[in-house]
Amino acid sequence: MILTDREIRIAIEQGLIAIEPAPGPEALSSTSLDLSLDPRAQTFSDQVGSEINIDPAGLGFSFSAVVTRLTDPISIEPQFALAPRKLLLAWTREKVGLPLPSRLAARVEGKSSLARLGLGVHITAPTIHAGFSGKIQLEIVNQGPAEVILRPGMRICQLIFETTLGTPEKGYSGIFLAQGTD
Repeated sequence: MILTDREIRIAIEQGLIAIEPAPGPEALSSTSLDLSLDPRAQTFSDQVGSEINIDPAGLGFSFSAVVTRLTDPISIEPQFALAPRKLLLAWTREKVGLPLPSRLAARVEGKSSLARLGLGVHITAPTIHAGFSGKIQLEIVNQGPAEVILRPGMRICQLIFETTLGTPEKGYSGIFLAQGTD
């Protein structure tokens, strides 16, 4: 079942959803909560080409090592122009927490106003698992015909909260737990 704005607000007040910094009322829509863009991001180096192979199923593969090797950390302050057909790894400004007892999970989804410009904010992994805590990393791709200006603090994505059927025995413990924290 998807939470409405009223239920999201109550869940935040009761500590069933942790959002830091706390969202204002303008961040809520009927069934979602908007999150904003952090100034930290990573761009893929222009030097990356066909001579580099990535084997995610290979022995000893490390996502962190690959991203460190292929990207350059940047700040998008005061703004950043994302060119067509480019990928930017960015973060939400907000840290999100979904404690296991809350029986909540979420999906990160794009904003239709940005999608209509060709901007996708996640490539294929929308699930924010029960037990997750951290900033959400976004895979922002410009599929449109023109540069899109990104600014820190702009509304970049939305979370849709769902109740789980029961309390998970195992909370999220993957490699992205506590991601984006300093």
